[in-house]
Amino acid sequence: MNNPREFSWSVLGAWLVLTIIGLVAIYSATQGPVSEFLPVYIQNNFLKQLGFVILAILVMIGVQFISPRTFLQLSYVFYVFGLILMVLTLLFGREINGAKSWFGIGPFGIQSSELMKIATIMAVANYLTSRRNITAENIRYALTAVVFILIPVGLVIAQNDFGTAIIFLALIPVMLFWSGLPYGVSLFIISPAIILYLTVIDWKFGLIATIVLTGGIFFIQRRTWLTVASFITGILTIAGVQLALTKVLQPHQIARIMAFTNPSFDPTGAGWNVIQAKTAIGSGGFMGKGFLEGTQTQLRFLPEQWTDFVYCVIGEEFGFIGAGLVVITFGFLFLRLLNIAGNHKHPFAQLVTVSVTSVYFIHFFINVGSATALLPVIGIPLTFISYGGSAFLTNTLMLAIVLNMDFHKREFSIYR
Repeated sequence: MNNPREFSWSVLGAWLVLTIIGLVAIYSATQGPVSEFLPVYIQNNFLKQLGFVILAILVMIGVQFISPRTFLQLSYVFYVFGLILMVLTLLFGREINGAKSWFGIGPFGIQSSELMKIATIMAVANYLTSRRNITAENIRYALTAVVFILIPVGLVIAQNDFGTAIIFLALIPVMLFWSGLPYGVSLFIISPAIILYLTVIDWKFGLIATIVLTGGIFFIQRRTWLTVASFITGILTIAGVQLALTKVLQPHQIARIMAFTNPSFDPTGAGWNVIQAKTAIGSGGFMGKGFLEGTQTQLRFLPEQWTDFVYCVIGEEFGFIGAGLVVITFGFLFLRLLNIAGNHKHPFAQLVTVSVTSVYFIHFFINVGSATALLPVIGIPLTFISYGGSAFLTNTLMLAIVLNMDFHKREFSIYR
């Protein structure tokens, strides 16, 4: 029997700190003086989230009694079940905020794409860890893994949930790199995202990034075909962005992109979210204005302040100290999870842990980046902090599975 002292209590502690911060922020964003500006269903978000937290605690406890090999053995079953649920959602689901990603079960709703994250991670991890030598010469295994991920991506896009699609796509370089894909190929996979981001700011930055990344890939991998492909991909990315900005995107979509690079371009329209978010965080100062005292929050200037911009609520009411505590806690959680992955002997458990960590990090990076105007506003919640029952339960389930495989690593240490 495992010793309870071997359980990763520090990870559980980080989860608890982030959960409490989230409940406090959601309470302020929905139950404070701002409540008079909000409909009743939004005022109820705090109690709903509290209920999901209690349910998540039960899930966390229950998962620890499951044999860790169960997740490996049933990974493909979970994946197929997740795909079926996503298709049913696409056909019969409810549309919320423009995305048809909710499947109703009586009075309750579940976001199928959230459950699909962990199902995809386990299925791809199972497939990749049964094939130990993914190289540039034997890349067909990597391509098969990519197909595993692209199938749910297609369904998520069909549901009109592009933010979640980004999370799935970001898993590709992480899982392939950890499974042995060469550095140069991994850099090639992520290079379009870097070039696209810089091109949105200025096409010259995108061109510089293309040249630098192409040179880096050549020196790392020394493959002519890969170097040429990298340069061509970079040029096509730049051209695609320019074409989209001038010929493809609608005016309101272009306005949102322009608002990212210059919020004052449309201060009462597309730039409103960015301006209010920066104002809220900046006005918090070092100590913050105090609980329920944030003017941007309580006067309802902040958009979606209980979900996408919840970090701004924390920054305004608890200042640099509160916002810094969130960053430090997330940083601690990421490091501990990577340490767990490094100490595990089973490759499936390693890859699942790294992938779960990457999902948390991507959510954190994009959400905080959007709130601080370092990234365009995409609409991705902050893990364990933003309101959202399905997301909170799924993220807690992923963490519970990681803790389970770490706690039972002695009986899960032999390969396959």
